[in-house]
Amino acid sequence: EEEDDEDGIGEWERAYVDDRSWEELQEDESGLLRPIDNSAIYHAQYRRRLRAGTRIQKGLIRYLYIVIDFSRAAAEMDFRPSRMAIMAKHVEAFIREFFDQNPLSQIGLVSIKNGVAHTLTDLGGSPETHIKALMGKLEALGDSSLQNALELVHEHLNQVPSYGHREVLILYSALCTCDPGDIMETIQKCKKSKLRCSVIGLSAEMFICKHLCQETGGLYSVAVDEVHLKDLLLEHAPPPPAIAEFAIANLIKMGFPQRAAEGSMAICSCHKEVKIGAGYMCPRCKARVCDLPTECTICGLTLVSSPHLARSYHHLFPIAPFDEVPALSDNRRKLGKSCFGCQQSLIGAGNKPVPCVTCRKCKHYFCLDCDIYIHESLHNCPGCESIH
Repeated sequence: EEEDDEDGIGEWERAYVDDRSWEELQEDESGLLRPIDNSAIYHAQYRRRLRAGTRIQKGLIRYLYIVIDFSRAAAEMDFRPSRMAIMAKHVEAFIREFFDQNPLSQIGLVSIKNGVAHTLTDLGGSPETHIKALMGKLEALGDSSLQNALELVHEHLNQVPSYGHREVLILYSALCTCDPGDIMETIQKCKKSKLRCSVIGLSAEMFICKHLCQETGGLYSVAVDEVHLKDLLLEHAPPPPAIAEFAIANLIKMGFPQRAAEGSMAICSCHKEVKIGAGYMCPRCKARVCDLPTECTICGLTLVSSPHLARSYHHLFPIAPFDEVPALSDNRRKLGKSCFGCQQSLIGAGNKPVPCVTCRKCKHYFCLDCDIYIHESLHNCPGCESIH
């Protein structure tokens, strides 16, 4: 027989205690246990955020540095299998979601270990490059230094053009910071340079992190579990409210390159390698680049495609929120049997209606999943001929 530990819990029981799997179950009308359906709760939270941000001006081009604390605190196992593994997993998902919602923006990665901040990747628009660099540096060592990380990020973002929105997202594991100087001066320097710093803590609340966010206009939160950490990260994917000094209009030169012809051979300017029939041709200097969007390494022209530009305008001209349909309304009784977007049935088990919404213009009905997808990814309702 297995011996119980000091708390009176056996080793086989501890696995379930750590997972707390019973919190994911609820009892239905017949007394049976089934998983909790959080979709309606998530949809209600999403619609509150949608209504709150409809009249807030947002940035089109963002320059974001993600700072990840890989000090010895990242090896703690309160997030299973470890804080470091969980951070890497959700940062990967965040990077892909960020570029999906902000195709003209750029991301850079910075890690903190042994009291030193290291640049993993410079600002760029290739998610695969960032993810590959992150997964190759998963190691928890030494202490954490918030001041060194801010100094490094400030040095990089201070060179960003005036029309770009400068942002820093810090995932902080430690409960202290070992700094070589006065961190308050560094915070004021970041505030003066219009850096918007946000922090997500993985341990407990820290005054210095909260002070940093208050001074720079960022958000500070502490994740209580893995699901909460994922939600907090994804809240930073949509553009935040624009700072007043950056809210003015700017004209930016952009190039729309043509795809290289099949079988053509040229040297890629970003990797310095010979590529055959892949990449795009800069319309100004005729240099070859691999991916879009990016900046031409030869002439510095911003290179984009028309779909990237169209998707970015989604945050400037958002779709009007759909109206919720009450379960007992007259319109609900006349409701069709399927969602207009995905054709999913809107009649659930026992002939009970599924929660849904309706477009104010075309009066078509949509399920909750389609409501979120349309407002996050599309420029207009699929049932309408023009943009809202």
